[in-house]
Amino acid sequence: MTSLDEARELLRQFPVADGHNDLPWALRQQVRYDHDARDLATDQSAHLHTDLPRLRAGGVGAQFWSVYVRSDLPEPVSATLEQIDCVRQLIARHPADLRAALTAADMEAARGEGRIASLMGAEGGHSIASSLATLRALYALGVRYMTLTHNDNIPWADSATDEPSVGGLSAFGREVVREMNREGMLVDLSHVAPTTMRDALDTTVAPVIFSHSSSRAVCDHPRNIPDDVLERLPANGGVAMVTFVPKFVLQAAVDWTAAADENMREHGFHSLDTTSEAMKVHRAFEDSHPRPVATAATVADHLDHMREAAGIDHIGIGGDYDGTAFTPDGLHDVSGYPNLIAELLSRGWSKPDLAKLTWQNAVRVLGAAEDVARAERSRRGPSNATLAQLDG
Repeated sequence: MTSLDEARELLRQFPVADGHNDLPWALRQQVRYDHDARDLATDQSAHLHTDLPRLRAGGVGAQFWSVYVRSDLPEPVSATLEQIDCVRQLIARHPADLRAALTAADMEAARGEGRIASLMGAEGGHSIASSLATLRALYALGVRYMTLTHNDNIPWADSATDEPSVGGLSAFGREVVREMNREGMLVDLSHVAPTTMRDALDTTVAPVIFSHSSSRAVCDHPRNIPDDVLERLPANGGVAMVTFVPKFVLQAAVDWTAAADENMREHGFHSLDTTSEAMKVHRAFEDSHPRPVATAATVADHLDHMREAAGIDHIGIGGDYDGTAFTPDGLHDVSGYPNLIAELLSRGWSKPDLAKLTWQNAVRVLGAAEDVARAERSRRGPSNATLAQLDG
């Protein structure tokens, strides 16, 4: 049996619980949520990284669908609700393949049924418009993690890719973390500044996640996790989910991406735009400036280091498919996870450890957040604090 055969067999038992997929935003951008135009039951490889046949081929058993919206939208809350509705429509449209999941028990039930547990994560605190009531409403609608920031600062938290503003988390930001603990919503520290990571870890009483981040020691990009933060995860109980985005995992790609992003801006496009017009500009730049290529081995290098820094119980996978223009060789789309597992098998990772990486750690961390929420709700009621009250 080859390593790839072994990988596929392992994933049949312990499928991938992936922390981050931007399919809903891609559907918004490409077809304005016209699910007939992008029928996931059929091959969508010409347009998307994700469809049901490739999720099955990749051994995916649970997916946190990102209900991301850009931070510069004038109505981010309503746009987030549209994203949530998109996920709900997908689940309703494909009941034989997808199952709505709100709890760790739901994830296990979906695995037992052979369906893909479908969870939601809001990417960026701008989605709650500095309102704890809105945070609770998103939880009630099924959102089970919130990334505290996206690429830009918000009034109560600093982003990794913006100039420092509040120095991490403000008083209101710490109250957001406490309210997330009370609800059972995982605090996601991808995208945030290291100061925000540390403030959140100082505040939370529940495990955190990094839904799609890699190791800063291996690739020095501000979106990645410093070792001192990884080393705090065992005490916290959290999980850092490695991402596949080449510009976060390969140093040569970091430098190339800076030049490519500037080219996009010069042509009037946002650097994260993946519409067909924007991709033409991307491809023209790549034709004249060959793109450094990451591979499954590049991602495995991050996992080797993250395992050393945080321990096997505190790492996972968050590919960021349909949220990036480029992907590594061997990990082109959601069918590629077996290639990463085969690479790790070839490096001597044991099957019990790989089961933790792919499935068990993600299920455990959501269950732990639920346990904390039960305790917190018995101790106190919901917070009605405001940004103005706490931050002035």
